Amino acid sequence: MDDKTPFSKVLVANRGEIALRILHSARKLGLATVAVYSDADKNALYVTLADQAVCIGGAQPAQSYLNIDRIIQAARQTGADAVHPGYGFLAENAEFAEACGQAGIVFVGPSAQAIRDMGDKARAKALMEQAGVPCVPGYRGDDQTAGTLENEAAKIGFPVMIKALAGGGGRGMRLVGEQGDFANQLARATSEAKAAFGDERVLLERAFVNPRHIEFQVVADRHGNAVHCGERDCSVQRRHQKLIEEAPSPVISARQRAHMGQVSVNAALAIGYEGVGTFEYLLDDAGDFYFMEMNTRLQVEHPVTEAVTGLDLVELQLRIAAGDELPVSQQDITFSGHAIEARICAEDPAAGFLPQSGTLAYQRFPGQVRVDHGLADNTDIPPQYDSMIAKVIAHGATREDARRRLVAGLTETALLGVRTNRSFLAACLVHPVFARGGATTGFIAENRETLLPDMSGAEAQGAMVAAALMRAGAPTRLVHGFATPIRLGRDGSVHDPRVTVAACGACSVSMPGQPDLRFRLMSECRGQVSFELNGVVHSAIFIRTPDGPVVQFDGQTFDFRDLTFDPAVSGDGARGDGRVRATMNGTVVAVDVAPGDTVQAGQKVLVLEAMKMEHAHVTAVAGTVSAVHVRVGAQAVARSVLIEVDPTG
Repeated sequence: MDDKTPFSKVLVANRGEIALRILHSARKLGLATVAVYSDADKNALYVTLADQAVCIGGAQPAQSYLNIDRIIQAARQTGADAVHPGYGFLAENAEFAEACGQAGIVFVGPSAQAIRDMGDKARAKALMEQAGVPCVPGYRGDDQTAGTLENEAAKIGFPVMIKALAGGGGRGMRLVGEQGDFANQLARATSEAKAAFGDERVLLERAFVNPRHIEFQVVADRHGNAVHCGERDCSVQRRHQKLIEEAPSPVISARQRAHMGQVSVNAALAIGYEGVGTFEYLLDDAGDFYFMEMNTRLQVEHPVTEAVTGLDLVELQLRIAAGDELPVSQQDITFSGHAIEARICAEDPAAGFLPQSGTLAYQRFPGQVRVDHGLADNTDIPPQYDSMIAKVIAHGATREDARRRLVAGLTETALLGVRTNRSFLAACLVHPVFARGGATTGFIAENRETLLPDMSGAEAQGAMVAAALMRAGAPTRLVHGFATPIRLGRDGSVHDPRVTVAACGACSVSMPGQPDLRFRLMSECRGQVSFELNGVVHSAIFIRTPDGPVVQFDGQTFDFRDLTFDPAVSGDGARGDGRVRATMNGTVVAVDVAPGDTVQAGQKVLVLEAMKMEHAHVTAVAGTVSAVHVRVGAQAVARSVLIEVDPTG
């Protein structure tokens, strides 16, 4: 019997950095490539680098990247005889795998049955128990009534974790600390699950206090061969989504690695798995591990495994999909050094990791580490997709080597025009707890204050530097020796530096409550500047956007609004005036009030969805709703007024 399914052209049913990653390995194997893109991605880098590209619809995922018919049509139109789904979107969609098969197209991934078995978390846990894999105690019953779920949660004992049965990526997941909060968290979890997966069913699990999140990479072919490629420690998370991953884990011994790896291989063989997949576990203080879920796809964090094993996991996926046998045995897989990956996301950590979208005006990445991204200057970061925009991966002989290289790589990375978590990631990596290998899933919550230090003083200096850069080398119409006032705003704070320009790019900057700065511009080229500040030479990145200046120096990025020529206003008019403003670009998924309704301060009035997460908006004042300016399904623009409330009294 011939088990071969050869193909010559691969359509990548995804976008961004993962699309580029797959294109690279496909080309290495001599395969032709096809990209698909939405209207929002028509100018994306990956689109230009594929051999062919097809537009498959509008910006909303349901119109494009989740539209099975349009992707199949694009494959037929271009003659693609294989489809690689990447991760996210349709990567774990059994219907998509079946549709590819029915169209005579090779699906680069496991069978539809394996996707279904592992995608339903209740069934997955039952199958794992049959295969001898320890599972987290919990409730996986069919009765999904709120009363039954609350009773089952009480039996398990709080804290409990609510998880979407069809979920992934932290969506539809809520940690409930006490019974009184269960009903509210259940409603939020089911709503998010319904929006993300079209399935509001949930399961309940015992919540472990600050465990480790450990996952094992497995690779299996259709000929009965399977191997594991070691573990990854993915414990540094926010909102149940991973931010930093490393291989190997600093707490897994060689003996435990062999045991957990063999358990994972046995489980993959038990379900007849084919392709690359990941078994995810919780590891408690005693060293006991419990199965959480299996991801039947490539993982975002796969580069750290590639770094320590020397394997190309995407190449293995493509070879296995073509019917080849695994080219390596377990004995062939060795581990070299240590690798750490940091996910750069378009989000604002200081604002609760609020997603950000807009135009990335400037980007620069270091050369001494691996960077997976699909960015260019003036790339649009749309609100409809996941917030991750790049991954920086460092490999070293030891964990400390890798950690230091990654910190240096993040420091040299510049992404200006859209706020990111770049400096937050660096703060995580240099924190003593992470540095000694002690980070658990509670790391960010426990160390939030030190990971998000008070930036008031640094912001003031950033405003002074930005003002100096705005005026250094000023036009000759400015009078030397005359103090030029500048007003810069950021997140409600206002700074009023005064710049006195001298000759040859020199100036002084003064601002109330701050020591004066002596500044001299030394060089400027494509946004990279060198300047002398109070006798010390600094390097920085500086750009001018339509809103105002952005400067990155001394490890931090400061984006300011230029308010110099704005009309004077009384008060900030942003917090207590009864106007509920959009905190980001996003889609309105719920409007909870109507004109005439009475509301209390802090009451939820509207929900926006951005980058696959729901974000509740509340009114800051009590009063009567006087106007609702949006409806469900509408697109909201950051800072626009959505709802107005006439304050009581």
